Amino acid sequence: MKPDALRGHLDALILAVLEKESLHGYAVMQALQVSSGGALDLPTGSLYPALRRLERAGYLQSEWLQVAGRKRRTYSLTKAGRQALVTERSEWRDFAAVVEGVLRPGTSST
Repeated sequence: MKPDALRGHLDALILAVLEKESLHGYAVMQALQVSSGGALDLPTGSLYPALRRLERAGYLQSEWLQVAGRKRRTYSLTKAGRQALVTERSEWRDFAAVVEGVLRPGTSST
């Protein structure tokens, strides 16, 4: 998948994988890759700034935990993050319906 295709959707994807459980950054990357069937392979240079941005926005909280013998920053959704995810899903459905309507064969008005 082209990296540009994620622009504007990365935050929603991160919130969605953290909805199920708290994860450290590398595990977030793995969860995105697994849940996308390997199509999403984010560079750390995209993921970690997004995690920090979502935390500053109040959508995530983090804490340092011992994971597999190493100290790792683990992220979880806040109440505001859960509400943001609901909004993101609704906006995505609306957007996808509009794009589908335009791209569907035989729907051109010209």
